[in-house]
Amino acid sequence: MNTESADAIDFSVPQAWAPLIYKRLEKRFQTSTLEVLDESAQHAGHSGANAIGMNSHLRIRIASDQFSALSRVQRHRLVYDALQDFLDQGLHALAIEFL
Repeated sequence: MNTESADAIDFSVPQAWAPLIYKRLEKRFQTSTLEVLDESAQHAGHSGANAIGMNSHLRIRIASDQFSALSRVQRHRLVYDALQDFLDQGLHALAIEFL
């Protein structure tokens, strides 16, 4: 992924990812509606869950004019591409709802 330096995240600093992802998606897609929910605590003890209870399972609800002419698969690919660095750092499950 070509991440602009302004979008670069310092993953060595423990922090909640939901606000960072919100900011990234809002900027990247000029969203009209956006929610980023960390559901990690609901998955404690499940595959992919981590010991800190956050940042492993996220749900995104998103609307943007940029998605209007795209297929569902194309929309998902764009969001996954925008968040690849989070996935590489341990984001295990990402549920995406396009509104």
